[in-house]
Amino acid sequence: MKAALRNYHTRMQRVLDHIDRHLDDNLDLDTLSSVAAYSKYHLHRQFTATFGLSMYHYIQLARMKRASGCLASDDAQSVTDIAMDAGYDAPDAFARAFRRQLGQSPSSFRKSPDWDPWLSAFGPLDNARSKLMQIIFTHDDVTIREVPPTPVAVMEHRGDRATLEATFERFRAWRKAAGLSPETSPTFTVFRSERVPAVPADYAMDLCIGTNQPIAPDDAQMKAGVIPGGRCAVLRYPGNTQNLEPAALFLYRDWLPASGEEARDFPIYCRRQLSLIPEVPAHEVVVELFLPLK
Repeated sequence: MKAALRNYHTRMQRVLDHIDRHLDDNLDLDTLSSVAAYSKYHLHRQFTATFGLSMYHYIQLARMKRASGCLASDDAQSVTDIAMDAGYDAPDAFARAFRRQLGQSPSSFRKSPDWDPWLSAFGPLDNARSKLMQIIFTHDDVTIREVPPTPVAVMEHRGDRATLEATFERFRAWRKAAGLSPETSPTFTVFRSERVPAVPADYAMDLCIGTNQPIAPDDAQMKAGVIPGGRCAVLRYPGNTQNLEPAALFLYRDWLPASGEEARDFPIYCRRQLSLIPEVPAHEVVVELFLPLK
């Protein structure tokens, strides 16, 4: 039963990965049915039943999300070019769709992104990859690795998750100004509280990027820190997601009690390669979850 379900999830995952890799192509039903190896007469219903939104809506959202990332991070590319890349024949049609989705015009978003509507608008993409499609982990998915200590620059987030995207944006801006590329400098997220604490203001996490460069004494945003070395249980997550709770629950509930290991006195954390959203397509991001062990 588990093997059959895993095979089904793998085939549906191939559809998502193909869409993410080919947003500039004509993503018709015949092509996607061939990728999944399912009949085109059923795939659209299977997709909606599995992911909670239609293939057309998923493709629309994925293209709009990529466009928003380009607007927020690339001042050189024109709005017209971004509109064309998103599949719109005219900038005004793109602008109407963008405003309808995000409540801002493309030019306004480029100058000052409002991240709360962004999180709301593109939440279904994250849901499709992590919440609605349950990933089945096994003990074979976990490896124990000796991790070297890594000096990092740390930006702390303390408070309601509703303000988290603003912290991401400050982190990206600091990283860019410091000349630290996610392609060469590892990016970590250290989870210091529950994902959804009883009191929203108690949410706590750290955004970290690997660097040996000193932090200016008057830098109010960042401080120097270290991801400690030592043994860790490592679980690789298939695809980018902002919800690693299912993977963390598997490590704590299933793997740790059966392993005979004990957790070390440092929070669970993840490493992302290449980056944080929205700069990199989901299929290009590798996410590994680390549970420090004694």
